Amino acid sequence: MARIRFLDLTFAELREILLSWGEPKFRAGQVWRWVYHNQVFDPAEMSNLPKELRQRLAQEFQFSLLQPLERIASQDGLTEKVLFETEDAQTVEAVLMRYRERNSVCISSQIGCPIGCPFCATGQSGFVRNLSAGEIAAQVLYFSQILRGERKRVTHVVLMGMGEPLLNFDAVWQAILSLNDPRGFGLGARHFTISTAGVIPGIERLAGEDLEVGLAVSLHAPDDALRDVLVPINKRYPLKDLMTAVRAYIERRGRRVTFEYALIAGVNDAEAQAQQTADLLQGLLCHVNLIPLNPTAGSSWRPSPVEKVRKFQEILEENGVRTTVRLRRGIDIQAGCGQLRHKHLLKEN
Repeated sequence: MARIRFLDLTFAELREILLSWGEPKFRAGQVWRWVYHNQVFDPAEMSNLPKELRQRLAQEFQFSLLQPLERIASQDGLTEKVLFETEDAQTVEAVLMRYRERNSVCISSQIGCPIGCPFCATGQSGFVRNLSAGEIAAQVLYFSQILRGERKRVTHVVLMGMGEPLLNFDAVWQAILSLNDPRGFGLGARHFTISTAGVIPGIERLAGEDLEVGLAVSLHAPDDALRDVLVPINKRYPLKDLMTAVRAYIERRGRRVTFEYALIAGVNDAEAQAQQTADLLQGLLCHVNLIPLNPTAGSSWRPSPVEKVRKFQEILEENGVRTTVRLRRGIDIQAGCGQLRHKHLLKEN
């Protein structure tokens, strides 16, 4: 009989199982704390539990959902990427980014991606399936264990890895709830950011949830004609409708929205496009992250030159749009979304 996947459980589900075993109600909190707070996945080490319960947990629960296949670090030691293997022999990747004041983990929500953005390695590899809540949370817990060994902790979680999080909303939200739960991992809601290519129903649903989770929108183009090419889901949710949804989100939540804009040389980095972007975002409570493209193997597209990036930023800021040029991290380890998995798939084939 298949064992119960622990990380896929909500706290309420864990409590019900333990109650059905005849355990007192407080046992659920103890087990939850061992896994999410202490990051102990072997019941034999859960020292304040009765021996019989530890044995039954080991027999009936499965605590490990992902196995690291490959782990690589950048030369400066600040960025680390891991390719994980799932139970069904699929692969998914996540990245740890160390900064002076924080440690961010960029995680995946799907194996592959159905959006199909042509500049993204994940989009080029197609879509396989959604990750479960436990598989999403497991990525964070893996890096948390590494940081604990350095007497550090995960301070931010961004769902900007493989996949479109808002097309796997239920699993993503359950993982966030589990990681936010103060009885265990206890990461504050404002330390999570969900990135979307512009799935309007998901944005509307996110606006109605209780937790103050951040929202980032992958923009990449200021007009529908180009965005249809760079972000194909724009054909279903065009810019006018997307901006209406974003404005409604800001009005309801009162929180700033981040727009991600990957600058591709000769494609979306012209001064006129910068002005169009400024006009599109005028008056919004927002921030723009300009990201020189992280090039993928086999693609002719290249990152915009520094002078183009600076001019684009200058135009946005002259129009009152707050802008940051994101540091390019992990270029030497193919830290861009889906690149390590793409390399692994090519090797297998």
